[in-house]
Amino acid sequence: MTQQLILDLLPPSPPSLDNFVTGGNQEALDALRHWRPGRAIYLWGAPGVGRSHLLRAVSGTDQAFYFSTSESAQALKDIATADTPPYRLVAIDDVQLLNADGQAALFTLYNRWREVASTEQGFALILAGDRAPLAMPLREDLRTRLGWDLVFRLDPLSDDDRAHALRKRAGDRGLELSPEVINWVLTHYARDMSRLSALVDALDRYSLEKHRAITLPLLKDLLASSQPNTERQTDL
Repeated sequence: MTQQLILDLLPPSPPSLDNFVTGGNQEALDALRHWRPGRAIYLWGAPGVGRSHLLRAVSGTDQAFYFSTSESAQALKDIATADTPPYRLVAIDDVQLLNADGQAALFTLYNRWREVASTEQGFALILAGDRAPLAMPLREDLRTRLGWDLVFRLDPLSDDDRAHALRKRAGDRGLELSPEVINWVLTHYARDMSRLSALVDALDRYSLEKHRAITLPLLKDLLASSQPNTERQTDL
């Protein structure tokens, strides 16, 4: 098994609210834990703050629907125009990327959400984008709707938060990462927690394969062996 294959076989854990590294985003996380039909939540922040993680986490049941902008806007239109809304929660990711059809479908969905909010047909809307509602590159009547209910800015994790998460991830696997390894990862590798978690998993598997302790040289060996196909941010 090549080292690149090891990385490929170790995708990030399925997103959940429990494995989201909270940092300064406790208020947003609490709102997501206690969503209810008839409410809307809009999350915004820079890439890597966990927007998609949270939306996928709350839409992981049969009663929820996750929409990516790579899909046809017809899916949103069908939900908005159904005789009875088929879901209790609709999550829409990367709102800033919606094309004209997608924006029109979301506008219709918002209107239906408001119409049934206080009835037994009510459903929750949870959306995410890369900027505040009024700064979104969308039609004006849709920008205002994004701010109709709860709005939370997701703050990036601090290095202390990431270090704590790496130690916990390693501890869950019975590993101990030295301060040298953690500091190097935080300085040289991706800042996205899903990729950092996958790296810890890969290190665990690689150290077992090589019968070596997890050290900085081992980490560099792993990344160097997969360099052509990984997205490392800096030279080793």
